[in-house]
Amino acid sequence: MSNTASKMFSLRTLIVSFILAVVFAILIALGTWQMQRLEWKENLLANIEQRLTANPVSIQDLIDLANTGDDFEYQPVTLQGVFDHTKERHFFATHNGFSGYYVYTPLSGDFGTVFINRGFVPFDFKDPKMRLEGQVTDRVSITGLARKMLDEKPSSVVPENDIAANIYYWKDLRSMAQTTGLEFDNQDLNKFFIDADEAPNPGGFPQGGVTIIDLPNNHLQYAFTWYGLAATLLCIVVIFLFRRKSATAKS
Repeated sequence: MSNTASKMFSLRTLIVSFILAVVFAILIALGTWQMQRLEWKENLLANIEQRLTANPVSIQDLIDLANTGDDFEYQPVTLQGVFDHTKERHFFATHNGFSGYYVYTPLSGDFGTVFINRGFVPFDFKDPKMRLEGQVTDRVSITGLARKMLDEKPSSVVPENDIAANIYYWKDLRSMAQTTGLEFDNQDLNKFFIDADEAPNPGGFPQGGVTIIDLPNNHLQYAFTWYGLAATLLCIVVIFLFRRKSATAKS
């Protein structure tokens, strides 16, 4: 092999080695990141489980949590107030295999106003006239789980809310407030939702207790995938170098 060819071969070997080292480092970094995410997710799930088994806090305690920036998702809470059924909003949903809507109704009290997810109604019961018995006008006591509001549509595949038909495909609190004559920026409007528990409403509708807690935890699987790819790449490089050394020794 000429001196020029040898230099070209060495340069190519150096470039390939550098690229392989970068790829290997990226795979290891991705695996490590997933392990860090695993620890974060396990802590999150543990905190949620602890919250779910705790006694409900008062609505004022929940407001204080929200104002301080603490995590309050799925925090059990209890409150009392009066519903304004003329302002209920309908969120497209399924429940126990049936399609229909979650009914979000503003509840007002000395804490201000908060939208309550009262629960599920089938399609035929979207019209409040079909469930007049459940449109309670007296002061009520609600126990449920606090839910954070969304700042934007969660995904591009989610349809736009049909404001004219009062059908929501994502929980846009700002729109729910504005379309019912409530001022979103008013401090009296609390910037979270509450999912009512399964306590039955008069007439059976809405059906509460519809909160779905489904936080997938696949980070360990992803970590194994990235680490496995890194190990595979390392094995390929070792085999290549071994065969190259054997071929050189025979020549």
